Amino acid sequence: MKILQTEITPRQNSYISVSERNEAYFESPFHFHPEIELVYIKESFGKRIIGDKIESFEAGDLVLIGPNLPHVWLNDECFYKGETDHRAQSIVIYFNKDIFGKGFYDLREAEKINALFDRARRGIKINGTTFTEVSTRMEKLLTITGFERIIILLEIMHLISTSQETEYINKEEYSGVMYKADGDRLSEVFKYITTNYKNDISLKDVATMANLTPQSFCRLFKKRMNKNFVDYLHEVRISHACRYLMDTDWTISEIAYSTGFKTVSNFNKLFKESTGLCPTDYRMKIA
Repeated sequence: MKILQTEITPRQNSYISVSERNEAYFESPFHFHPEIELVYIKESFGKRIIGDKIESFEAGDLVLIGPNLPHVWLNDECFYKGETDHRAQSIVIYFNKDIFGKGFYDLREAEKINALFDRARRGIKINGTTFTEVSTRMEKLLTITGFERIIILLEIMHLISTSQETEYINKEEYSGVMYKADGDRLSEVFKYITTNYKNDISLKDVATMANLTPQSFCRLFKKRMNKNFVDYLHEVRISHACRYLMDTDWTISEIAYSTGFKTVSNFNKLFKESTGLCPTDYRMKIA
């Protein structure tokens, strides 16, 4: 299963795209894009992958997906074989965060929405009465145009950002995609890890790359990423291992060594800690 990069809203000549889908089965591939996405499943069931998390879905599933977070909905086999009367029906909203502009996010009143977009990088599931209120507004978005769309979208984001009926889908922000600012002294480190995760990477080497002592580098990295460098490196390697498990028929040991782990036992231990599944079970679930 390949991960494709796409871009939604520029093709629509708008910062918002709202669509209703009614298909025999969900056809979109495993992909990611810079837009934020809100997905309401009206009818269908199967498994969805968001980041590194595999979960079942059914009618009434409502999730908010942050920018560049890989995702796919996979129907149960009966959909592909035409053995069910069920359809794959959903309402999907794509929008670019830039729709509101920097001045909006500088407002004190927008703090919770701003924080919501950061939280959405882990994926958010919406439940309870919030689900009812949000899904009702998503239905309404299908029938309106113009500035009223912006108003309804803001209402939806406000409802989710202030709700206590939400839960994270991933334990941590997905590590397979890097976010960096120009001039950031960690940017070269991120780039180096992304392209060299298969090799030995020492703390001393990356600290030198950032022009810091190992101790100062560890403090900066912890402050910036809210995790230790070694934990981050493990997550990058695990995210690539997830892709190899999906894309190849390599053995577990081949994947372990190809992603920079020195022993299969350590790979198995860290993979289960990260995903909740051993590599073999993970592969079986996405087959």
